[in-house]
Amino acid sequence: MRSFQTLALSLGLGMLLAACSGGTTTGGTPAGVTNPAPLPVPIRGSLVGQAASVAVNIAGASLTTLSPSVLAGFLESAQTGTLAVAGQPQCAVSVYRVHYNTIGGAGEPTDASAAIFVPTGSGSSCGNSRPVLLYAHGTSLQKSYDMADIANNTEARLAAAVFAAQGFIVVAPNYAGYGGSSLGYHPYLDRVQEGADMIDALRAARSSFTAIGVRDSGKLLVTGYSQGGYVALAAQRAMQDLNNAEFTLTAAAGMSGPYALSRFGDELFGGAPRDGATVIVPTIINAAQHASAAIYGKPADVYEAQYAATITDLVPGSLGSSELVSLGRLPATALFAADSMPQTPGYTQYFGAGNLIRSDYRAAYLADLAAHPCEQSAGAPLNCAPAHSLRKWLLRNDLRSYLPMAPTLLCGGHDDPTVPYFNTTAAAAYFRARGAAVTELDIDDTPSLNDPFRSAKSGFVAARTILRAANGDGAVASSYHAGLVAPFCMAATRDYFESVLAVKG
Repeated sequence: MRSFQTLALSLGLGMLLAACSGGTTTGGTPAGVTNPAPLPVPIRGSLVGQAASVAVNIAGASLTTLSPSVLAGFLESAQTGTLAVAGQPQCAVSVYRVHYNTIGGAGEPTDASAAIFVPTGSGSSCGNSRPVLLYAHGTSLQKSYDMADIANNTEARLAAAVFAAQGFIVVAPNYAGYGGSSLGYHPYLDRVQEGADMIDALRAARSSFTAIGVRDSGKLLVTGYSQGGYVALAAQRAMQDLNNAEFTLTAAAGMSGPYALSRFGDELFGGAPRDGATVIVPTIINAAQHASAAIYGKPADVYEAQYAATITDLVPGSLGSSELVSLGRLPATALFAADSMPQTPGYTQYFGAGNLIRSDYRAAYLADLAAHPCEQSAGAPLNCAPAHSLRKWLLRNDLRSYLPMAPTLLCGGHDDPTVPYFNTTAAAAYFRARGAAVTELDIDDTPSLNDPFRSAKSGFVAARTILRAANGDGAVASSYHAGLVAPFCMAATRDYFESVLAVKG
């Protein structure tokens, strides 16, 4: 049981550091950009070079394939308790990196990279043709973030353990703007661009399969965590919008994603910001500005003067969160001014001196919210017409705008301080109202005797209980989103996918 505590602490540290660090890149378009003509489909998703094998250093040996026993030792050495969640590896795993052509938020030609985790072995779950799982990663402030680097990337290692080591071929895009991409910004929570990027990565990976010995069963799954939960459903919608036989999803799963983006923004500006808001808000605005959403004429229209000059394309970059704060590039928590109203009880830490967002900008947002409220019904939450440019952008990118055609799981935890659980409940309610086959899973719920997710829920309860007993409620809150919910939602997602695959054959 002690291992659950260690896992929660180590995963929380690794993934939260990834979500709270970053830096600056060059470029920027303060007044928006002009959208060039889209790249032709045959070029998008094409390879830049060939798939490259990625070696992992194990006890001084450079290995391109990790046997089940070596992989088990590697995982436990990196994070004690990983196997308690993921299970013992059934397959050997090899890692490859592909570099491909895609588009940026303005439709401009650019490039990105993706990892491919290939399961191999003599067992039936490893040696036969296998399902492909397209995995979308969570928010990172580090431009160097690379899902092919399982030695140093916590999320990549966990995806390899939970999925690839159990027989799934994993394709994990790094997204445009990360992992060696030449794009100087990231189109954060841009539904159209991120869905297209995922499709382009999958096309590139598929074109590499023969060369690297992958046998695709034809079953396709998509999932992701946090930002990646949003991106996974954006990819699901994008594949459905193509309406052709190129992509036929067997199942999808979003984990702790901000699907209800319009409501997320309205509640944040309404007085209830969340952990990481001083990073999330400017990163959303920067993506919108690149996509010609005209959020501002100049950065000082939105941001206080001390931040306006350097905030364009600030994240992702290379500086850590403490460096960003110490250099005066971002405030630690003060999104709004101390006297800015309204303030929801319990959220006072997001109001204070040295705030990021101008009070008059917030007031304009709130005036539009009062004049054009959304969320009037679960079945039509976006039946509204905001006039404010940021509210328009959030509405455009809210994922309560399509009907999932494949079985879909939405997993999260109801006490999440970073991505509120209402994103899960609101999306599930909307999808059900449209007639979708959606399963909602609160991982932070007491499991019943016949609960199909009993194992994952019980593991979460044990980890949370031990962490609280050892370090108090503060440790649970700080580890909740990335360290506690993430591994157990991933395990539950694997169980869900396996159950769907068993039914569909």
